[in-house]
Amino acid sequence: MTSRKGKRRGTLHTSSRPFGELGIVPLATYMHIYEKCYHGKTGRVYITQHAVGVTVNKQVKGKIVVNTINKKETKEKGAWVQMKHQYPLPGEVHCVRINVKELKTVLTVELLEPILYEFMA
Repeated sequence: MTSRKGKRRGTLHTSSRPFGELGIVPLATYMHIYEKCYHGKTGRVYITQHAVGVTVNKQVKGKIVVNTINKKETKEKGAWVQMKHQYPLPGEVHCVRINVKELKTVLTVELLEPILYEFMA
């Protein structure tokens, strides 16, 4: 029996050429696995007394992040809403002090040479 839950199940038609066309199958034909499932954002629209908004579930590096957008607040501000996930910025620049005496004892140079041997047959 064949597997019914595989990632590439039912994809025989995606890698075949249309009727009447000759030649090599282009690489883009093999890359149609992504069309099997929905890759967009899912969410809910909510209506309250003072706002209309959307709660969007989106996938960010394997996790599902909840993003809330209030339409009334953004419409009053006239601002553009950033939908992409904003990563935190790197930390501030700081100096690291090193004790030179300790550093010399740690970083001793060792010369490596191959071991001489005789081939005995």
